[in-house]
Amino acid sequence: MPELVERFRLFPLGLVLLPREVVPLHIFEERYKLMIGECLEQESEFGIIWLSDEGLKDVGCSARITRVLERFEDGRLNILVEGTQPFRLTRRIEDLPYPAGNVEPLGDEDETDEAALERARSRYADLVEEVTESRPEPDALAELGAYGMAATLEVAPAAKQSLLELRSESDRLEQLEGLFAEALQRIRMAERAAERASGNGHLKG
Repeated sequence: MPELVERFRLFPLGLVLLPREVVPLHIFEERYKLMIGECLEQESEFGIIWLSDEGLKDVGCSARITRVLERFEDGRLNILVEGTQPFRLTRRIEDLPYPAGNVEPLGDEDETDEAALERARSRYADLVEEVTESRPEPDALAELGAYGMAATLEVAPAAKQSLLELRSESDRLEQLEGLFAEALQRIRMAERAAERASGNGHLKG
């Protein structure tokens, strides 16, 4: 069982971070300026956890600060962070000046299904090619797992949270393949509708 990490700094946000995903953050609240300052000084990670409309989720993702983009005189910061590892919040800690908790790092429970991986990569490449008119290079594609593919596309928070909570790479790949297929179908339907549109903006019968 992974070792419990006690008093781990937490940043509840209205977003879901995935491993390998890079996101910008603007740090402006005093408690988070303090928290991020400590992380920078100690070169330590913190956890991003989704504060959804239904409340704070139990599963989040550790984040490491990869770059400080800008520092302001009042202590505000613009930073880039990269997701590292999923975790489960087991207990909230209330005696620190910022949110924290005891967390359990989460790993996968089975081996990756190579056939599922190739199917998801193929569908991902189809989607990227449809959107950008350029298919990913085979070498770049070969480095991407479920998290890596999802991190490069705009995926709804609920779907990303579902991916984060799954403890099977094969299950994540299967879910992603379905999401990619749906997105591809929507794009192609929109393109067909646009092609049928006449010069005055109406669809031909």
